[in-house]
Amino acid sequence: MHTISVISFGGGFNLPLWAAQHLQLFERHGTAIELHFTADSKQVFRGLMQGEYHVAITALDNIVAHGEGHADPVSNEPADFVAFMGSDEGFLSLVGAPGVADVAALAGRTVSVDDPANGFSMLLREMLSRHGLAPEAVQWDRAGGTDRRYEALLEGRHAATMLRTPFELLAAERGCRVLARTRDTVGPYMGIVGASRRSWANMHGDALVGFVRAWRDAVAWLLDPAHRLAAQALLQAQVPGMSPALAASACDVLLDAENGFFRDLRLDPEGVRCVLDLRSRWRSPAQVLDDPARYLDERWWRLATGRK
Repeated sequence: MHTISVISFGGGFNLPLWAAQHLQLFERHGTAIELHFTADSKQVFRGLMQGEYHVAITALDNIVAHGEGHADPVSNEPADFVAFMGSDEGFLSLVGAPGVADVAALAGRTVSVDDPANGFSMLLREMLSRHGLAPEAVQWDRAGGTDRRYEALLEGRHAATMLRTPFELLAAERGCRVLARTRDTVGPYMGIVGASRRSWANMHGDALVGFVRAWRDAVAWLLDPAHRLAAQALLQAQVPGMSPALAASACDVLLDAENGFFRDLRLDPEGVRCVLDLRSRWRSPAQVLDDPARYLDERWWRLATGRK
C-alpha cells in the first residue's frame, strides 16, 4: 500500500477526490491518500519541493510558470514539476461583486487572482482583453485560492475575481454576477491537472498509476446518472453553505457529459496549447512557449488507462 500526500485548493471541484475516498477506490488500487487543503499556490509548490506533499491538484499554468521561472521561486533546487493527468477545464467564471454589471465596469477597479504571475492570471488578462478592457486598466491583487477569493469578493475587497464551480453559484445567491465564462470566451482550456515532481514520479510510478485509476473510477461513478443523487449529497456534505438546490446545480456543471470532469483524464492537447499560448502572449517579457513535453509526463496515465 502506497501512501500519497495530496494537496488541493478548497472547493466542490474536489468531488472526484471525495468520491474516491467515499468508495475506498484508492485502497482498491493499492494506495492511500492524506488530503490537505492550501491557502495559495506558494504553499503547494513549496510543499512539493520539500517532500511534504507528493501530488497536487492544481492549474496547469502553475506548472508552466514554475518550470519557466516566471513564478516566485519556492526552493534553491530547480523546479521539476509535471502534470501526469487532466481533470477538467477549470469550471472558471469571472464573477463581479454586487453592482458590477459587466466587464467594462471593472475599469480602474481591483480584480483578484491567486498570484498575478501564475494561476489563472494569464487567462483573466485574455478574458478582459476579449471583452474590450486592457489588463492594465484594472488593479491586480493577490488573494489566494478560490475559496479565499470568494470570501474576499463577498467582503467587498475586490470588484471581481475568477471563481470555480460551485463558487460562482454561491456568489450569485449573494448578489454577485457572472461577467464571463472561460469556455465561452477562449474555448478549450486545460485547467486543473494532477501534478507531482518529476523526480518523485520516477521513483513512485506504481503509486501514481494507482492514484490515476482511483480518480478514473471515481469520475466514472460520478458520471453515472444512477449516482447523481449520491453525488449531490456528497457535494452538499463537503461544501459549507451548499443547499440541495445548489448541489444539484453544481453537479449539472461538474458532471456535464461534454464539459464536465474528463472521463478519460486526458491532458487535452488543444487545452494545453491554449495555456501555453496565453502565457506566451501575456507574460512580460515575452517568451514563446511551444513545447508541451516540458510540463507533461503521460507515462503513468497511459499505464493506468491502457492508452498507447
